[in-house]
Amino acid sequence: MYKLFLVVTLFLSQRGLAQTDSGSVVVVKDPRVDMLIHKQIEINEETTKDSRRNMPGFRIQVINSPERSKVFAAKAKVYQEFPDLKPYLLYQAPNYKLKVGNFKTQEEAEEMQKQLERLFPSGLYIIRDVIEVKASDMPRDSTN
Repeated sequence: MYKLFLVVTLFLSQRGLAQTDSGSVVVVKDPRVDMLIHKQIEINEETTKDSRRNMPGFRIQVINSPERSKVFAAKAKVYQEFPDLKPYLLYQAPNYKLKVGNFKTQEEAEEMQKQLERLFPSGLYIIRDVIEVKASDMPRDSTN
């Protein structure tokens, strides 16, 4: 009898404590949470600004040589003839690579390649690369 009474008591107490489904939930939120969210958005915008100045594009590989002096001579020649064209020197053992330009489209790179061919008649290749872009030239994000 005692066991039966104990089982019934436990069963009824569990039913009484069980949550009932009312169909709605009320959330009480501190308004300072919204302020914190907006502040975090501003911080994220500021800290990621530099990384957003890079985008996929094209560069022209001018020379690929194990001889450092040849590559530096080619870099100097590019500086003299095209001062507005930014050169990028990269060392990947055992070769030095000279890439130039920040072109958004392959057509832009092809135009410059034709101009560079009078200085470097062979070995010019258009390659895909991550290019540097001025903040004013960046595509606008439509979500803002």
